[in-house]
Amino acid sequence: MKKASNFKIVLYKEEEKNNKIVKGFLEMIEPEFLVYKDEDDLGLHIEKLKNKGFNSKEVLILKDFKGRIFQKCPGSPNMICCNYLLLNTCFDCLYNCSYCFLNFYKNSFGIVQFTNIDKLFLEIDEKIGVKKDLIYRIGTGEFTDSLMMDERTGIAKEIIERSAKYDNIMIEFKTKSNNVDHILDIENKGNTVIAWSLNTIRNIRESEFDTATLDERLSAAKKAQDAGYLLAFHFDPIIIYDGHETDYLDVIEKIAEFVNPDGIAWISLGCFRYASSFKDVMSEKFTNETLTLEEMFPGLDGKYRYIKNKRINIFSKMLNKIRSYTEKPFVYLCMEATDVWESVFDITYNNSEELEIDFSNHLKKHFIKK
Repeated sequence: MKKASNFKIVLYKEEEKNNKIVKGFLEMIEPEFLVYKDEDDLGLHIEKLKNKGFNSKEVLILKDFKGRIFQKCPGSPNMICCNYLLLNTCFDCLYNCSYCFLNFYKNSFGIVQFTNIDKLFLEIDEKIGVKKDLIYRIGTGEFTDSLMMDERTGIAKEIIERSAKYDNIMIEFKTKSNNVDHILDIENKGNTVIAWSLNTIRNIRESEFDTATLDERLSAAKKAQDAGYLLAFHFDPIIIYDGHETDYLDVIEKIAEFVNPDGIAWISLGCFRYASSFKDVMSEKFTNETLTLEEMFPGLDGKYRYIKNKRINIFSKMLNKIRSYTEKPFVYLCMEATDVWESVFDITYNNSEELEIDFSNHLKKHFIKK
């Protein structure tokens, strides 16, 4: 599994050398540190590193974030979305998953860690609390892995401690690492959820390069639960191949072997999907990839998906397996249309807000600590 120590180059502004996040990386021994003056100077550094043959994932860029730190999940047209909220703390990831949409950003270079995270607390204070009847689920893992180098940034600890005062917030840190030791002793965890993206052993081996193994992830989940955290798991993307059903059900069995299923706040299910333009990107970067060779069809949002019956079949079997262990987690589908929800759950959601309300009510009933 790759760690922060795998960076070969770290770029930062001289004026930010006393920034908490910058200082966390300056304590490292392994990488070479380069100072840049401004955006133009940073661009020159990047071109030199490219010319020297450095890989994008070997380079860390520390800089202010000028865009929207706090936003709603963009979802997908004509699909039911859980209305998840996003905190943008970093862009790109140490890991190298062949199916990841971040591969689409072909012109970006380096992993960009934002240094002005104080701004995100101002945005939370400003935007949360308007609808006191809702539970807000907020995550940092949309454009990066939440915990891959958090022992250096300290972002999770700060977010956990500052969000613990809210009864209507559940902060989620989603990861494919086993990097939890540094957050186990935080005293006031509030309603924090530590989450893992899971897949079958075959898919981790063939598509999730440089990540923790399945057992490593689940061992870390046990540590987090024993320390008092709520858990969540995400099966997205579910990848179909000969024998996939047995393998995914085995993963659910493994979860129950490692942790108490009643302490899992939610589980998401979503099948592999991609925009038509992404197929060429995947094939160019991962010449041996086979994910797009399956027979797939455009959905209501234009993205290519497995045929509906195959999706409903695996969703239903996984749901039944989960329910054989526990009724506690809120199980939901990621980016599926109303008719698929009806087939799997026998529930009709006419819009995303209806799902959000159901999700919120379930969490209030089973998990919210007041």
